[in-house]
Amino acid sequence: MGRGKIVIRRIDNSTSRQVTFSKRRSGLLKKARELSILCDAEVGLIIFSSTGKLYDYSSSSIRSITDRYNKMKDEQNQLMNSVSELQFWKREAAALKQQLHYLQECHRQLMGEELSGLTVKDLQNLESQLEMSLKGVRVKKEKILSDEITELRQKGNHMHQENLELYKKLDMIRKENAELQMKVYGPMEVDKTSSSSVHQFTITNRYSMPAPVHLQLRQPQPQNNETPVPGIKLGLRLQ
Repeated sequence: MGRGKIVIRRIDNSTSRQVTFSKRRSGLLKKARELSILCDAEVGLIIFSSTGKLYDYSSSSIRSITDRYNKMKDEQNQLMNSVSELQFWKREAAALKQQLHYLQECHRQLMGEELSGLTVKDLQNLESQLEMSLKGVRVKKEKILSDEITELRQKGNHMHQENLELYKKLDMIRKENAELQMKVYGPMEVDKTSSSSVHQFTITNRYSMPAPVHLQLRQPQPQNNETPVPGIKLGLRLQ
């Protein structure tokens, strides 16, 4: 009569569990030893019982086997990581290539090319998209032109203010020259000199500079036999 099949599960009876552990442990150690001898394999076996006892077998040295195992495990992990990373970048490259193809197709359609396969609805959508894009371009262009006009106006106002300041300085210098003439010649001579040599100051437009101012003071003419005194020249020039 054949032997019945044993269900693989935890044995509840502690005595039976210990007996089974001893039998199967001995058989496992025997198989490991036979495998290392028959096949010239490096075998390492470590067993911990439920009570915490250690049983081991190694064809050479447990430490050398565990070191070799850890090294091989790390290499396998690195290899798997490299393969996984390679697969990831392949998928990314394929997705980017597909996206590039789609963008190129959309660009050609926006340029009016390759429209034969589009329906009326697709053409209407394309037309609406082009109108929206054109509207955005026009709004941007108007904003840039408006900003440039505003900047030019600000520069023009600034230059106008500078011209006004220069004209005020010119008028102040004219008054100072008149006072100097008053002190040197007296009221009567100043009137004659002013009437004989009047300088005109005009500003042709907002951006023209005033004409240079030349002033010359002369000593009164000597009377009778008095020795003439050299003339004193006073000149101011605005540029």
